[in-house]
Amino acid sequence: MYINSSGYYVPSGRVDNDYFFEMNGLTSEWIEQRTGIKTRSKAASGETIDTMIKEAVNNALPNLPYDIKEVDLIIAASYSPCDTVATPAHVVQHAFNIENCITFYISSACSSVINAIEIVDAFFRSGKARKALVVTADHNSYYSNDFDPKAGHLWGDAAVAFFMSNEPCGRYEPRIVDVITEGLGNLSKSTKAVNLRPKEQGIIMEDGRDVFMQACTYMPRNVRVLAERNGLQVSDINYVIGHQANMRILKNVAQQLDLPDEKVLSNIEEYGNTGSVSAALVFAENRNRFKQGDLVVCTAFGGGYSTGGCLIKC
Repeated sequence: MYINSSGYYVPSGRVDNDYFFEMNGLTSEWIEQRTGIKTRSKAASGETIDTMIKEAVNNALPNLPYDIKEVDLIIAASYSPCDTVATPAHVVQHAFNIENCITFYISSACSSVINAIEIVDAFFRSGKARKALVVTADHNSYYSNDFDPKAGHLWGDAAVAFFMSNEPCGRYEPRIVDVITEGLGNLSKSTKAVNLRPKEQGIIMEDGRDVFMQACTYMPRNVRVLAERNGLQVSDINYVIGHQANMRILKNVAQQLDLPDEKVLSNIEEYGNTGSVSAALVFAENRNRFKQGDLVVCTAFGGGYSTGGCLIKC
C-alpha cells in the first residue's frame, strides 16, 4: 500500500488550560503536568466532523497524482459522527461526486484509523479495490463535558485524509509495509473505562488509570511486534508516533523502547487528544520532515479496548 497524498484540517480555535479552572477547578499547571496539554483545538460553531473531513480532503488534493474520481473505496474512521445514517464516508462521496465506489464507516475508538488501513489492505489483496480514501475525524468538543474533572479537559478536534493505492502512482510515496490490529474487549475494564453515549452523556472516562496502564503496555508492544515481523530492531525505526492521549504515556513508551525524545513525535501540547485522528495527524503534519527511506511506526490504543499499529517506509 502506498500513501499517494495526505491532508489534514485543524480548527483555528484554541481553548487554553485556564478555561477549565472555573469549569472543574483544575489549574493550568495541574493539567499540563499530568497530560502535557496547554491548549486544545476546538471546532467553530457550524463546523462538524463532516465539514472537517471535507477540508482535509481538499488539503490533500493538490498533491494527488490522479483524479479523485478514480477512488473506488472510501472508509471513514471515527467514534464521534454527527450522523450515523449519512456517514462521513457518504458525505465525502457526495461532496466529490465519486461514482462506482465502495463506501462505509467504521469505529474502533482511538485505533479506528489503523483498523481502516488494515481493511484497505484486505480490499487491495482481494482485488476488490485499487485506490482508496481513508478519512478520519473526531469532533470531541461537541460531546465533551467541560465540567468533568476526569476527562473534560483532554479533548481536541481535527480531521485527516489519506489517499492510498495498491501500487505507486508518483515518486517517493510512503509505503505502508505492515499493519496490525487487535480487539481487547476481553480485558476486564475494557467496555467501562471510556464511554460515549450521545443521548445520555458526553465522553466520560471512568477509569483513566486503567486506560493509562493498558496504553503503556500495548503501544510499545505494537512497535516491537512490527519491528520483529519485518526483521528490524527498534533502533532501526526513525520515528514513533503514538496516539496523542497523554504526554506521560508518550514518554513512557519512549522510555520502554529506549528512544530519544526527538524520535517520538507529538502535537498534544497544542491540540489535546484528537481521538482516532491523532497519530495520523502527527504523520500528516510532519510529512515534509521525513526523508526518503525513513521508517515510521504509528501506534495506538483506544477505549473499548482496541489497539493497532502500522509500519511506514517513507
